[in-house]
Amino acid sequence: MMYSCLTNDIHHQFVDFSYQAVNCDAFPPSVGLRSQALKLSFATPDMPGYFIQPATAKWDLTAILERRYNKNLPKPIFYQAHVGDVMSLIYAPFYMEQRLIDAVLDRPVGLNQPEGFDPTRFPGGKNESRISFLPTLCPDCGWDLEGERNSLIMNCLNCHTVWHSVGMRLAKMKFGYIKEPKTTGMYLPFWRIQAAISGIGLSTYADLVRLANLPKVIQPGWEELEFRFWAPAFKIQPRTMMMLSRNLTLVQPQASLIFEHQPGKRYPVTLPVAEAVEGIKISLAGFVKPVEDYLPMLKDIEIKPIRYILVYIPFEEGHHEWLNSECHMAIQKNQLALSGNL
Repeated sequence: MMYSCLTNDIHHQFVDFSYQAVNCDAFPPSVGLRSQALKLSFATPDMPGYFIQPATAKWDLTAILERRYNKNLPKPIFYQAHVGDVMSLIYAPFYMEQRLIDAVLDRPVGLNQPEGFDPTRFPGGKNESRISFLPTLCPDCGWDLEGERNSLIMNCLNCHTVWHSVGMRLAKMKFGYIKEPKTTGMYLPFWRIQAAISGIGLSTYADLVRLANLPKVIQPGWEELEFRFWAPAFKIQPRTMMMLSRNLTLVQPQASLIFEHQPGKRYPVTLPVAEAVEGIKISLAGFVKPVEDYLPMLKDIEIKPIRYILVYIPFEEGHHEWLNSECHMAIQKNQLALSGNL
């Protein structure tokens, strides 16, 4: 999800693109729609062929992406953020028969191919990458962990813990539930992030009221009430992601948390906290007033996370949406249904 802070708007779009990882004009610059339309298989050591080693760094791809998509955006662009980005290495098949042949279409590649071109001159060789697995057993009590196929975290309902993978091990994560007196249809996960912010005064709820020009009279105790950013811990359409982060941050839920798993359905965590942090400046740009004074400062503002916690918020089921009246939030069911494709 790519967000661009412009003079009068925050432009948002979903981006999915591929780009050549080897600097060679003989190969196509992109795989086009193939990565989305064709079935992909894991690259394993038993696959035959010569696997060319990638040479393009991630920051180079980011610069290429921004150049491509910024052409049609009005200037100036004060700040850009990429939230929920996932980089995949895709090997496209080719073979040589006097000319370089596209193995999918089984026809020559009509690009600049130098005389005597030999793809095996590029660094590479046999593919040595392997798929590794972690046992989904709770490190604390040995119970079976539970989680959806696409979830980044696993739950132990026996000893009430939450785990996420760090390298080749499981690490415990701090979590909590906001208890709802009514019957809960589903708990949706959100990140609550406390951060140090340079350049602007935003550390308490009173600071938020002043900075966002909220129609409230500052009450006793608000100068000591810690401010936190909130963001969905699940992927969803970019506009909704921005709206949920902004609105929940302005609400600043103060309900006490329960640090045990509650009965009911839990929506899977699909957005890591590091990606949620990437969107904090976008959330900030969505509520600061006057916005024209703060937009030029965005690039220079530094946000350093101090601590975070995964919070499950209860939602009631409506006809077409999931509702939480306390936080003034509504999420369309069809958007959640389609979020698995993001």
